[in-house]
Amino acid sequence: MIGPPAGTRIFLACGFTDMRRGMDGLAALVQQAFEQDPFTGAVYIFRGKRGRLVKCVWHDGQGLCLFAKRLERGHFPWPVTSSGTVALSTAQASMLLEGIEWRTPQRTWRPTAT
Repeated sequence: MIGPPAGTRIFLACGFTDMRRGMDGLAALVQQAFEQDPFTGAVYIFRGKRGRLVKCVWHDGQGLCLFAKRLERGHFPWPVTSSGTVALSTAQASMLLEGIEWRTPQRTWRPTAT
């Protein structure tokens, strides 16, 4: 997959979004609801009502890109707030797109003093 370059800002749209929207509708939502410019190169992630589908929109410098992912089992972990945005790190966004709880990740192994 061709993705955004390192250092790209990533924003999560809290609440749920109508997933019938395409890239133009989501870009308009970024401009109107979040008062941000969708053409600055930041990634904006939106989730559907059921929580099984996300769409990401970003401008790569040449045009607007749209990425969609639907989980076959489970749902994407999402903030409880119903409006606004949350800034994510690249690692948090990667965990989110894998369906992993990104807010409180747990290590599977802890180092011990010997």
